Amino acid sequence: MLISDPSRAWWCEQAWLPGGVVARNVRLDVSGDRLVAVTPDSPAGDARRLPGLTLPGFANAHSHAFHRALRGRTQRGRGTFWTWREQMYGVAARLDPDSYRALARTTYAEMALAGVTCVGEFHYLHHQPDGTPYDEPNIMGAALTQAAAEAGIRITLLDTCYLAGGFDRPLEGPQLRFGDGTADTWAERAAALSTSDTVRVGAALHSVRAVPADQFAPVVEWADSRLARLHVHLSEQVAENEQCRAEHGLTPTAVLAERGVLGPRTVAVHATHLTDGDIGLLGSSRTGVCLCPTTERDLADGIGPARRLASAGSPLSLGSDSHAVIDMLEEARAVELNERLSTQERGHFDVRDLLNMATSTGHAALGWPDAGRLAAGALADFTTVRLDGPRTAGAGEYPAETVVFAATGADVTDVVVGGREIVREGRHLRIPDVGRALDEAIGAVT
Repeated sequence: MLISDPSRAWWCEQAWLPGGVVARNVRLDVSGDRLVAVTPDSPAGDARRLPGLTLPGFANAHSHAFHRALRGRTQRGRGTFWTWREQMYGVAARLDPDSYRALARTTYAEMALAGVTCVGEFHYLHHQPDGTPYDEPNIMGAALTQAAAEAGIRITLLDTCYLAGGFDRPLEGPQLRFGDGTADTWAERAAALSTSDTVRVGAALHSVRAVPADQFAPVVEWADSRLARLHVHLSEQVAENEQCRAEHGLTPTAVLAERGVLGPRTVAVHATHLTDGDIGLLGSSRTGVCLCPTTERDLADGIGPARRLASAGSPLSLGSDSHAVIDMLEEARAVELNERLSTQERGHFDVRDLLNMATSTGHAALGWPDAGRLAAGALADFTTVRLDGPRTAGAGEYPAETVVFAATGADVTDVVVGGREIVREGRHLRIPDVGRALDEAIGAVT
């Protein structure tokens, strides 16, 4: 019989277990940062009680932490992604290591309150505003990993190669701080990044318009040599596709395929405007796709072919990207609801599919295959959603469906990362007033 410290055992009223099974009276026992036993139909005993539905922690597979400062500030008047981007550059130009850390710390704390236990940070704010490297070349990346540690969540730092302002256009203005000159110089700097129990490092090509195709190879080789994840923005806007065809005579997906970028450790972010051939290339190579529905609709980007991508063989994950909202349950249900809008039919993804996107597949996309499930041996990262609130009351025999299609991040009550409580009864235990901290951090850069 397993005997455990009361602080290292939790008793879940209901829990979502591998295979999509919702079990009752589930005891979770933890040793170190791992689950050592998951026992349904168990008495609570000395374990801390978690009323509601307990799920594996959510993975936010695509984040730009500094975009959180834009929430509410970009909603007046008409425009497109490209007009929004100019406002984003304004914030990017004002950040320094201290303000970046403060903003990321509070953004990650907001994620924790919404049940996120791991974030993939697509990081390209590398240098000083004029492009001059800091004395410590990776100080901005270190600000992000420190921010995640202070907020209590895991992070995969996706250090991003960003070399051009567009096809045959140099970096200019705020973009200067993004660039390393060449992919080889990027690789040299990125090689100095360090990992830990809660930090992993991956690579990213910003996009085919921001990295010339002849510069892909050093980034791909860097990721391959470390068995690291490689992410890339793909076909987020129609204009990107048109410019790529004019430059290469190929779609962005085809350019990536031709240069050996696609594969099972690669994740394409957005993948909104694809041809049938693009979908085939992504699916047959088992390239993952990270969908960011709340950002894609906020920026008027469009609705991606989620069902067709999944059917072709691409594992799907989710991200909150620009943080118009931070709510992985909203991202998950939006995948299904967008399909309903575009096809006028229901039932494209079931609840198990959607929760897998937010948990196990999301963690795999970030290089944490040992997270995202409630099973012995997995990392002890989990989140609990209440079932007695106004949005979730009456769930009855449909707790998972109710949570996915009706709950919000505000219904998250408890979050545990690596066997340590980060959120208890709706309160962040490390940052007592997340709202105030966010207000101060945003005020400093806007």
